[in-house]
Formats: sequence, structure tokens, C-alpha cells
Amino acid sequence: MTKFLPDVHFPHSRPRRNRRDDFTRRLVRESAVSVDDFIYPVFIQEGKNVREAVGSMPGVYRYSPDQLLAVAEECVKLGIPVLSLFPSIEAEKKCPQGLEAANPDGLVPRTVALLKKEFPELGVLTDVALDPYTSHGQDGIIDDEGYVLNEPTVEVLRKQALNQAQAGVDIIAPSDMMDGRISAIRTILDQNGFIDARIMAYSAKYASAFYGPFRDAVGSASNLGKSDKASYQMDPANRLEAIREVAADIREGADMVMVKPGMPYLDILREVKDAFGMPTFVYQVSGEYAMLKAAAQNGWLDHDKVMMESLLAFKRAGADGILTYFAIEAAKWMQANK
Repeated sequence: MTKFLPDVHFPHSRPRRNRRDDFTRRLVRESAVSVDDFIYPVFIQEGKNVREAVGSMPGVYRYSPDQLLAVAEECVKLGIPVLSLFPSIEAEKKCPQGLEAANPDGLVPRTVALLKKEFPELGVLTDVALDPYTSHGQDGIIDDEGYVLNEPTVEVLRKQALNQAQAGVDIIAPSDMMDGRISAIRTILDQNGFIDARIMAYSAKYASAFYGPFRDAVGSASNLGKSDKASYQMDPANRLEAIREVAADIREGADMVMVKPGMPYLDILREVKDAFGMPTFVYQVSGEYAMLKAAAQNGWLDHDKVMMESLLAFKRAGADGILTYFAIEAAKWMQANK
């Protein structure tokens, strides 16, 4: 951004003039939130006619594939471009290697195929990571000491990504933070003719305490126990490392990059956008959503105002799009307040 400091002082310079009335504020507004910015994350599980509330995320549910269709239809009507799927896998299908992730008849590929059949115009994004599928709750294959092994994990992730592409997914989003996984996934997709399958890399994903409600929703919290993910997700203290991680993913073939979590990492989001100019996304994670919801339910904050202000903050910081559990509520609010 060009820095220009004119030699004009009060009373000739009065910044409040541009804040005097609504039409002027709208005229000079620098950032805006649109429904086109939203990706709506949803949780899915096996069964029929299932709509199960996630206790730590008010207003969020786990859906069986048939019940998800109504959600997808609402997204289409509201103009939300993309639905993002996160599975809650049955305990008996989990194993130390997370092999269910590559099952072509698994929950995710069946749900993707159903969505693309019923709503071909709706974009579908799928998570590539093993934590919903492993019996230990880690995002990869572990050794005897519990350390996540990079190359063996990437091999399963490659199969998982190809499995999703074959089901018809539009955007594949590796969230595992293994080294080299973007290149490996891009290669196997291209080798199998999926050159148009986009990759949205979780490039700067931090080992954050804000993920708790999400782990409840996908059923990995109890499997993970007292373990953590600090050996592969980024240290919250690090800024420059995020730039290196994003650069690596772009070199390996990522079409879009992501910063996660959102509001505690707005500085990282701004730096990533300024440094690379890539399509840059941010995830307003479960803990952020849960905090705002809880405060609003207690009457401590105005729900709609903080919802929209938080989304605007992401756009101001440089986000091209936002994964948010507020997507449907925000889209309805914008529709009602045109």
C-alpha cells in the first residue's frame, strides 16, 4: 500500500466529515462482506433422518446424507457458493492407519456424489486428513511413541484425495500439515485425469486451543485424549514460519491457501495476502463461533452485530473467502438488510 501523508492539519482536515451520514460512509467504505465469500462447513454422519445437535456449537448439527440435502438446498437459494464436509465416523470403522479415509464407498464419497447429483451448481469442498478416521485421533499414522510419521501418512492422504476426486468433489482441502502433501496430492490427481480438481491448502494451520468444539463434532476429542498436535501443526508464537509454509504449498501446486484459526491470526492473514496475492481463505473455527454464540445467548453481545463485524474483519485483513458456521445466518441477515 502506498503511504501518503499530506501536510494538511485540523481544522482544514476533518476525517469526521466522511463519517457524517450513512450514504457517505457507504461511499468510502473500504471492505465489504458478500454471500459470495462464504463456505459453509457441515458435519455428516451415517444413517437416515439424522439431525443431531452439537452441544458445544449452538445451532450446528450432524446430518445424515439425506438430511443434508435440505441444507444444501438452502445454501443454493441463499447464494452460498460452497459446502464443506466434515465426517463423524463410527468408532468401529476407525483404526490406527485411518484406512476408512480411502474407502470409495465411505461416508464422504457417497455424500459428495449425492450432493453433486442433486445440486450440481453447488461447490463441494472436502477435508483431507486422517483424524476423523484414526483410533488415536491424530491426523496421521503414528509410531510406537505416538509421533506422526510423515511419508506413510502422505501415502494415505494421496489415496484419500483421489477417492474424493473420483466421487466428484470440486475442491480438495488438505488440513493435515504434513510436509510435501500438496505435491503428492497434485501429482496423483493429475496422473488420474483430475487436472481441474482444485486444492485449497490449509497452509498456515496453528496448533490452536480454539478447535475443541470441532473435535467434539467429528468425534476425535475422546480418541485424542491428552495428546496434542504440536509436532505438525504450527506454533501459535510463529509468524515468519507461516510465510514459509504458504510459499511451499504454492510451489507444490496449491490453487488457494488458508489461514486457520481466524480472528486470533488476522496478522498472519494480512501478511499472507500481501506476500503472495493468492486466493486466500480463512477459517472462523468452532471455538470462535462458540464464544460469540455463548456471549450472545447470555445477552453480553449483540449476536448479529458481532457476527457481521467478525466476518468484516476477515475481509479487511485480506481474506477472499471465509469458512464460517455463521454462513447461513449471515446470508439471511444480509438478504434482510439490503
